[in-house]
Amino acid sequence: MADLRKKLTENVDGLFFVDSTCIDCDTCRQLAPEVFTDIGNYAAVVKQPETDDELRSALRALVACPTGSIGTIEKVDIKSAIAEFPIEIEPGIFYNGFVSPDSYGASSYFLRHPDGNWMIDAPKWMPQLRDRFREMGGLRYIFLTHRDDVADAERYAAEFGAERIIHKLELSAQPDAEKIIDGFEPISFAPDFQIIPVPGHTKGSMVLLYKNEVLFSGDHMWWSRNRNGLSASRSVAWYSWKEQVKSVKLLEQYPFRAIYPGHGERKALTTETMSTELRKLIQVISR
Repeated sequence: MADLRKKLTENVDGLFFVDSTCIDCDTCRQLAPEVFTDIGNYAAVVKQPETDDELRSALRALVACPTGSIGTIEKVDIKSAIAEFPIEIEPGIFYNGFVSPDSYGASSYFLRHPDGNWMIDAPKWMPQLRDRFREMGGLRYIFLTHRDDVADAERYAAEFGAERIIHKLELSAQPDAEKIIDGFEPISFAPDFQIIPVPGHTKGSMVLLYKNEVLFSGDHMWWSRNRNGLSASRSVAWYSWKEQVKSVKLLEQYPFRAIYPGHGERKALTTETMSTELRKLIQVISR
């Protein structure tokens, strides 16, 4: 729970506040951008909720915060906010919320599919999510983009008998994973699903392309609200920026209209517009 004694001075006065335990993971700004803002190394409340929708968004951010750094100066009912997760972001695709501090607040997703449901990366363990996943048919696969964002994948896999998919070079993060991807060639894993290795952020990073429409991109690439476009960063290319650039260029040959990353903004456009934005990014990072 957030500590009022640690309240950041940058918060505007009112019901909600952020304290100094914040790790600036961006979760609150994604869920309630009208309430929370970036102040450098932290998030802070820039405007108190004024409408029911803004209050609802702020409560979602409060319960999803990985470090419990968002608080209220008086008691509020958070049960309804907890019950909203996972949140459907487009038909059949859900944002799980309840991000884990172990993955620095990385987003994870649930995808309903007639041949078995998928989870892309993992949240922290939450009975609420377990119960909702069970209601929606359980889990068949847990796709892990890279070592950083596995969170409680092992526990979800055990609960549902799901098979975890991870690259061989990331295996130390889930040493008993059931399906191991080796090498760097794209793989048509199942109807509607293509696994594409994209070394750069880590050596064994992978993205998942669904129906040639939706790219689950892990920490490889994301939408940036600051530049209002696709983004990748040298500062988080832990393995190799040179390989990261190559991997971004590789994605030119794959159509997608939406990008759902681990960190950064989610964005859905048209395939043509997303292709244009990808070419813009490639021009920037190739300089």
